[in-house]
Amino acid sequence: MQIAEIKTVCFIGAGTMGRFNALMAAAAGYEAILFDVSSAVLDETREQIGTMAAMLVHVGFFSEDDIHTAVQNIRIEPELALAVQNAQLISESVAERLDIKRTVHQQLEALCPPTAILTTNTSTLLVSQIERSLAGSRQFAALHSHLGARLIDIVRGTHTSAETVDILRRYVLSINGVPLILKKENPGYVLNTLLGSLLGMALGLMLDGGIPIEDIDRAWMQGAKAPMGPFGMIDLFGLDVVHDSWAHQQSDPQNAALRTKVIALLSSHINAGNLGMKSGQGFYQYPAPSYENADLVSDATGEDLYKILAGTVIEQAVLLAKSDVASSSDIDRAWMCGTGALQGPFGDLDEQGITTFLQGYRSYRDLGIFTPAKAEVVEGFLSAQVASGKSGREEGRGFYDYPAPLFERPEFLRGEAI
Repeated sequence: MQIAEIKTVCFIGAGTMGRFNALMAAAAGYEAILFDVSSAVLDETREQIGTMAAMLVHVGFFSEDDIHTAVQNIRIEPELALAVQNAQLISESVAERLDIKRTVHQQLEALCPPTAILTTNTSTLLVSQIERSLAGSRQFAALHSHLGARLIDIVRGTHTSAETVDILRRYVLSINGVPLILKKENPGYVLNTLLGSLLGMALGLMLDGGIPIEDIDRAWMQGAKAPMGPFGMIDLFGLDVVHDSWAHQQSDPQNAALRTKVIALLSSHINAGNLGMKSGQGFYQYPAPSYENADLVSDATGEDLYKILAGTVIEQAVLLAKSDVASSSDIDRAWMCGTGALQGPFGDLDEQGITTFLQGYRSYRDLGIFTPAKAEVVEGFLSAQVASGKSGREEGRGFYDYPAPLFERPEFLRGEAI
């Protein structure tokens, strides 16, 4: 059901994310307008919207009834002033360059109705970096979506009003999305930060450890009961997209050597035209990748590999919670909504038992797999949890109370108050 404050939503940038966000809005009954500076992009947008809609129906994201009328109701507008003139909400998804985003938001602020809410769908930049271009930022925030997932991050800027955040939260619920309001800005938000740690560990195990990608994916698929492993995920996201995330990430001396190797590896695939699922070739060949072969999982024996991969996700989850970016339950919600997992990293900690996890984590730390600086924070945070009498499911209390933890309730994944 639409909310009263918003009737028309304008999407600036008719690329993949602009089209996806327009489909979500239109399927919920909003008037959705798509604008792009490139006439060539707009010329092929209608066809691409139809292709994307068919794919989303195929995977069960939309029903045929949801999407048929929505596709026809998306308006494509080549003039920016006309695109935004009656919009109550504007969502920007242009190139991930700070100078471009600042320029676009200055233009939008000058053209939009004074009551319109401006949002950015940036994946790598911060709200505080973009808002400096605006004369007023009480109605500016990040509204960040994830392709093929209902999770939508909301991040307030320095001066964003509480009313703006509440309107955005209700808008997300109205399009059948799951709102995740971060306590403060963080590069990569929550889900992308967790996935980045997982993919980074997988790439490191392959590049520095010489472990075959099939073994790494096999271990994850069996341990996490997942349909694909980290390298299958890279193919899904697109090798070019993952390459750009590594190329634009903040400098980290501890990660510099691996970053150079990862960029070189991905560049070699990209230069050969191997972009992943969308090109038919990435780390696997499509449409029938070998990881869909039941034998790939059935003969899996990589328990240690899985513990390392799961450990890096848990480590990053703890660092996010410790930094007060999001609560443990919101971090779990992001992971579950984004990956389809039955529990998040904190639910996983409770399942293992925090003391048991710490024993394994310390052994891998001593082998140099986890860095001492991060390990110190993780161990301190989790040891305090144990000292407070909350050590996991078996004891009845951990990050959740058992036998009926919050994350098992249907409303948990809908982002509703519990």
